[in-house]
Amino acid sequence: MLMPHPAMLRRLVEEYQTLMTPEGDGEAGAGRDNLWAQDLACALCVSTGTREVGRAVETARRLLAASHDPESSAIAG
Repeated sequence: MLMPHPAMLRRLVEEYQTLMTPEGDGEAGAGRDNLWAQDLACALCVSTGTREVGRAVETARRLLAASHDPESSAIAG
């Protein structure tokens, strides 16, 4: 399996988690954000070789924890 670059993987996880945090209903960009969340989920799955976004995030965290990128350890937990 190809290994994704830690910086790219970290960005995907951070953006996905940001979109998945509960926010107020009726946001003006909610539809656009939903599509972006779907795109991020797909990118995470492809990057980690998984088919479920939950498993993709877990795998991404594990890969980031194993990398030697100091910034990656902050997202791994």
